[in-house]
Amino acid sequence: MEPLLQAVLSGLLVGSVLALLSAGFGLVWGATGTINISHTAFSVAAAYLAYWLTSVGPWGFFLALIAAPLLAFALGVLTYRSIVRPAAVKVRDLGLVTLVSTLGIGVALENSLAAVWGPGPRVLSLAVAAEAISVFDVSLPVGTLLAASFAWLGLVALWFFLYRTYTGKAVRAVWQDPVGTTLCGIDRDRVTDIAFGAATATAALAGVSMALIYAFSPAAYIEWLIWAFLIVIVGGVGSLLGTFIAGLLVGVVSTTVGLWVPFSWLPAILFAFLIGVVLWRPTGLFRI
Repeated sequence: MEPLLQAVLSGLLVGSVLALLSAGFGLVWGATGTINISHTAFSVAAAYLAYWLTSVGPWGFFLALIAAPLLAFALGVLTYRSIVRPAAVKVRDLGLVTLVSTLGIGVALENSLAAVWGPGPRVLSLAVAAEAISVFDVSLPVGTLLAASFAWLGLVALWFFLYRTYTGKAVRAVWQDPVGTTLCGIDRDRVTDIAFGAATATAALAGVSMALIYAFSPAAYIEWLIWAFLIVIVGGVGSLLGTFIAGLLVGVVSTTVGLWVPFSWLPAILFAFLIGVVLWRPTGLFRI
């Protein structure tokens, strides 16, 4: 019973971080129709920023927690204004052109990180993260607990933005009825700029959190992107609650599956679950 409890608790913590990683991806997909392949590349870039700042001094990691989301927000807005939106305006197939353009951004970020730090994996060394505490007679790494705490803060902040601010409500209105919001006088360009920037900021916070749990490399954004795709589709595009619950489900499955079957079966199990959800409920478990 103890190994199962250990796996479930670890899965809930890891799933919280995966939910934050996916929340911004779903936000941009719902609000702008953009399938942002570069979303998790910004997460990996934030992980490297935390890695570098942590090596500079003990205060570096906490500086990264603040600096990474702020820088990512500015870069997200700049990226959307200068690359994604101009490309989308010139063609009719929004999904294809934004997918290709953001893929290019992701590859450029990957190669830039590899040029600076090399292609090999890195591990964030934070002394307190290596310790463990006992919860319900099971041992949980402090790093995982910290990562989950940052994820919960990020998810709560995103929820507050979307449901308790005028701009956030405008973002939700845009993805529900783009034409109607324009007729009501909402500046769609400004709203989508902010949505893209906010999503990139959450990706950066998730990247710093992921660095506390996993080793990372410039190419890790591809694996992280697969997690985000899976969670957003299962939870429902545009549903923050659905993304959170789907993240927890995926986290628990990923940590418990090794108790009964070889861990190499995990991708097959997760994607079988995805296919089942899509066949049963094509819109995902939840809708906005």
